[in-house]
Amino acid sequence: MGGVLYPVNWNLDSLLNSGSNSIQLQYQIEYIENEVNNFEEKVNILKALEDSDDAKMVVDLIQVIENIKIHLSQISSLITCLLAEDVRDKNAATWKERVSSYQAHFNSLMRRFQLALALTNDSNWKSIIESKELETYQFMLGEWRKEAITLLPEKEENTISSLMVDGYHGWGDLYHSSVAKMRIDNPIEGKVKELSVGQARNLRSHENGKVRRQSVALLEKSWSQKSDTFATILNRIAGFRLQIYERKGIQNVLYEPLKDNRMEKETLSAMWRVVNRHKQPFANYLNDKAKMLGKEKLPSHDFWAPVNQSMETIDYQEGVDFILKHFSQFGSELENFTRQAFDKKWIESENRSNKSAIAFCAGFPLSEESRVFMTYGGHITDVLTLAHELGHAFHNHAMNAVDHINRQYPMSIAETASTFAEMIVLDAAMDETDSPKERLFLLDEKLKRSVMNFMNIHSRFLFETRFYEERKMGMVSSSRLNQLMDQAIDEAYDGALEDIPAYTWASTPHFYITDKPFYNFPYTFGYLFALSVYAKGKEEGKEFETRYLAMLRDSGSMSIEDLAKKHLGEDITQEAFFEKGMQLCIKDAEEFMQLAAELDR
Repeated sequence: MGGVLYPVNWNLDSLLNSGSNSIQLQYQIEYIENEVNNFEEKVNILKALEDSDDAKMVVDLIQVIENIKIHLSQISSLITCLLAEDVRDKNAATWKERVSSYQAHFNSLMRRFQLALALTNDSNWKSIIESKELETYQFMLGEWRKEAITLLPEKEENTISSLMVDGYHGWGDLYHSSVAKMRIDNPIEGKVKELSVGQARNLRSHENGKVRRQSVALLEKSWSQKSDTFATILNRIAGFRLQIYERKGIQNVLYEPLKDNRMEKETLSAMWRVVNRHKQPFANYLNDKAKMLGKEKLPSHDFWAPVNQSMETIDYQEGVDFILKHFSQFGSELENFTRQAFDKKWIESENRSNKSAIAFCAGFPLSEESRVFMTYGGHITDVLTLAHELGHAFHNHAMNAVDHINRQYPMSIAETASTFAEMIVLDAAMDETDSPKERLFLLDEKLKRSVMNFMNIHSRFLFETRFYEERKMGMVSSSRLNQLMDQAIDEAYDGALEDIPAYTWASTPHFYITDKPFYNFPYTFGYLFALSVYAKGKEEGKEFETRYLAMLRDSGSMSIEDLAKKHLGEDITQEAFFEKGMQLCIKDAEEFMQLAAELDR
């Protein structure tokens, strides 16, 4: 494949011609509107279910729900892609608002459907749910029925849903559109270049320390200038969420994210206990890295710095070949799917302005495709980001064989597939190198993942938990947000970082994602979960791919505790499960320090 040139721009034409100006887009949205209205007519006459004969009616409703969900997901992903490739696309922004209103209407109808499930008495429910017609849908129907417990009266739920479009989600949209429009004038190699936030962030792994420090300083200046605005946005998002919780009698801010991730609180607590207990090996790694860079303590802007020039830059074509080569060592389906993604131009990786700063994977369930978006900067970190997003795309591919209702997997499992893909690329690269310097370089990149999950993500969790508690008392100022973030980072990193950017709370987009509260701990869980899955994969070889696909396909129809029990034979509410993955990461830290000492002699 050495002569193959992989395109750096994706092709959306198979999904939609003429972009946001397409008449197809209007037809698709009108179709959704009609389907939602038809669903409303059916739901309006729905009452509590009475006997097994109602199972057929439920199946009919599920098929309508599936169809609407597929079309909403398809059109939402398309609009997301249009806005990502050009943040100035006003037509796409207008379409997004219109689709959001239909989504809100559909959500209100779904709540009405859930209420009918909740009103069904237990004996009737048992006979209905155990009917053959509903066998495939038992898990999701049970989840919908449980969710109805916290529902408010219908009129109040509908009002909240309507207000979310211009209020709650509107604040999140304002943040992301503001960041996408930010430009940083960065003098590089004697020339001032206008960079997007994504391009400026890519300089964090530049081999020149002065460039890294300057880039972070310029970004920090930009965040500082918008800090009051972003503090207002963050407060409004949290305030809206807290008011909803208060109305529903939800006291624990983790109730919703745990429910969304189908995770028991015992699982989350066990994971964080293990993470807290093993900070020292990673703090030692950071301290050793600081010494290698000639410093007593590691400045935050040097965290992504390469430890040597072994793999200073990686051309995009070389990076793609690198991924394909290592994916092939895991299994033929992963390799063939990835090759197809590049051949069919599903990847947007060009390094240019006017793009969104956030890498993502968008799934298109109607056409059974995905699109991956990123800004490729020529470093190993970019190769890993590309592999990460392709992992998400492979998960989407695996779910094509599943009923759409059962494709809705939680974020904690979504990050497992992406982390798994990263591990393949990174570990395989380490296995094939015979250069101590290159192995040290790759170990450093691997440990950055561990530090991100055990320290950085932990700091986000600590910050959000404490911020929400203070937000209950009133607005939290930008200066106080700085303090909360600084304290969380210092604690999570065990004091191993200095020169911490004050406005990390403003530069972290996950805090402003309104669809998923506490967009943090699932990453750490996914990382440790993926380590266990990957260890089994290495042990069993290519034969494991079939089992891996089966696990991914089950990910939308069971809790993560049940998923782990079925496919890994593990009880993840116990610390022992997380200790296994943690020990693998500690081993990496110890090898890094030993190898660094040997090279320093």
